[in-house]
Amino acid sequence: MLKSSYSNGIIEAGCDEAGRGCLAGPVFAAAVVLPDAFYHPLLNDSKQVSERDRETLRPIIEESALSWSVAHILQDEIDKINILKASFKAMHLAIDGLKTRPELLLIDGHIFPPYFGISHHCIVKGDAKYTSIAAASILAKTHRDAYMHKIHHDHPQFGWNKNMGYGTAAHRDAIQKYGVSPHHRLTFGICRNVK
Repeated sequence: MLKSSYSNGIIEAGCDEAGRGCLAGPVFAAAVVLPDAFYHPLLNDSKQVSERDRETLRPIIEESALSWSVAHILQDEIDKINILKASFKAMHLAIDGLKTRPELLLIDGHIFPPYFGISHHCIVKGDAKYTSIAAASILAKTHRDAYMHKIHHDHPQFGWNKNMGYGTAAHRDAIQKYGVSPHHRLTFGICRNVK
């Protein structure tokens, strides 16, 4: 059962990212401020929710949230600053986009560079523990998946409509056969050795 809040009586935003381990595409992050009473039986860590249920949840979260924001960092910048810094930057940008300023940030994971003026708590596997982080994980994942479906049409040989840029065997084989695209992360895995 997800917890609705970390501390009672203050405005909290849950934050999470999607796409950190991919070979192609941006890393996305979301920040979500939910009303105290928000509940949905399908809501959980995005990795534990089916694609169909994630797509069901996305508009419900976006319509119910007091505020939500999604941001992304493109593959070129990921290669320049590294994926960890890019993930943090995307999360900071998502927080920047909130119309309701939170008093506390709930961060999925174990480290986070402080966001100026707002306290935070890092919670390992927080997307399976707190409603707002779970909601952020759903938005980050669904927005990223939509992006990967869009760019798939220009590069169908990589199967991004199915693998979403992750390093599946079929994706790695396609990189070996066709080379890398402008959307690949050139500092990641097999992409480092392919032109």
